[in-house]
Amino acid sequence: MKELRNASQVGRLSFLTEENKRDIYLSALDVLTKIGMKVHHADAKAMLLEAGCTLTPEDRLLMPRHLVEQARLSVPSVVDVYDRNGDLAMELGGYNSYFGTGSDLMSTYDLDTGEHRPSTLEDVRRAARLCDALPHMDFIMSSAHPTDQDPHHSYLLSFQAMMENSTKPLVMTAENEGDLAVMVEIARELRGGAEALRQKPYFVVYNEPISPLEHPAESIAKLLLCAETGVPSIYSPAPLAGATAPITVAGHTVQGVAESLFGLVIHQLHRPGAPFLFGIGPAVLDLVTAQSSYNALEYLMTYMCAVEMAKWLDIPNWGYAGTTDSHVVDAQSGMETSEVTFLAMQAGSNLSHDVGYLDFGLTGALEQIVIVDEFIAMNRRLLGGIEVNRDTLAVEAIAETGPGGHFMTSDHTYRYMRDVQWRPTILNRKGREKWEAEGSLDLAAKARRKARHILETHEVPALATAVAAKLESLVTAFLPTL
Repeated sequence: MKELRNASQVGRLSFLTEENKRDIYLSALDVLTKIGMKVHHADAKAMLLEAGCTLTPEDRLLMPRHLVEQARLSVPSVVDVYDRNGDLAMELGGYNSYFGTGSDLMSTYDLDTGEHRPSTLEDVRRAARLCDALPHMDFIMSSAHPTDQDPHHSYLLSFQAMMENSTKPLVMTAENEGDLAVMVEIARELRGGAEALRQKPYFVVYNEPISPLEHPAESIAKLLLCAETGVPSIYSPAPLAGATAPITVAGHTVQGVAESLFGLVIHQLHRPGAPFLFGIGPAVLDLVTAQSSYNALEYLMTYMCAVEMAKWLDIPNWGYAGTTDSHVVDAQSGMETSEVTFLAMQAGSNLSHDVGYLDFGLTGALEQIVIVDEFIAMNRRLLGGIEVNRDTLAVEAIAETGPGGHFMTSDHTYRYMRDVQWRPTILNRKGREKWEAEGSLDLAAKARRKARHILETHEVPALATAVAAKLESLVTAFLPTL
């Protein structure tokens, strides 16, 4: 079920008052205008200086407020993304919420053996094919980082694997502007030209600065290429509270907002009106264990503040869902994946990734993706609201049944029974005897069984012959140059 562009704001979760949001924004402007940031890309630095930024003796660029306000005016408030076939798949903006996997996991729990092992390119293919079949996975990321391939080849090979194994839109990581340019060229071939891709973007690119307050050449180069080509770009810092960012939720949010807005200004100066997604990846350093947590309570609070700031700024946001710090699919993983996913849905986070992440974002499990897909399905139904009209209020049906009767044979029940009750695919709705007769499987086992069935039976439509040939030739031509 795709959500509407004007999804309701009724019942939405809020952590910040209007005054809080204004104070966070003004504090972020203080960081930009008075503290400054380092830019390690010569052309971007020159562009910023020409636009009115100033350079301090410490080589920091100070950004005047009017550049931020100018960028806020030019950046689109809605970003449309299309699937492989050219059909509209996501309308990013407002309170619309979409979900997908994450990228570049070094380890995988083998679906068949349960072994915790290094990820391979085949894991990228399997995750893409699984998500292609799951109705509530709206976009695809690689999930796995193919450790069986040359590291410099991995991003482009993953792009090829995802493109061949799903028709859904993609969110891509890239090593640099070189392999990203090949992805863009392939997408142009798919769409039929540069302007056609600009009108119907097929993928979104994930970029990061380095916290605190630095913007590397590689990230800026990819950001500029996205602006030029019309490919939507995320620019989301990952400030680690207590290490590379202030430990307070408010300070964590301020730094993240400032770093993402700095990227926005560069992006919009280069091509005003180009599609952009604001975001923060607000990990937290546990000062007791020295572990970076993906699901600390403070992480969730800062994430929610980031989503609210995106709404306040009227910029589509990059978000998170379906993650756990647990090392296995267990009760902790169920608690944490449900918490972050429901918060994302309640807040209206637009493009939420990392479904299937375990082990602090280091390991993936396909059965976890299946479980979260079911959770999203359930809560899309819940948050979709209820229909209230004369017939659903059922006064006539109550009158027909009367005292002491029942509604099992009521015409009203027959009319609605296929529509009003949500049906799970792996959650238990059977009595103990039937459950035991079917093997006494717990949720993780049912999810593994469903994932295996999908991988054994689901067929992804093949790419058009000309596109497949171009894809293979461009990938083959690029890899030897590395």
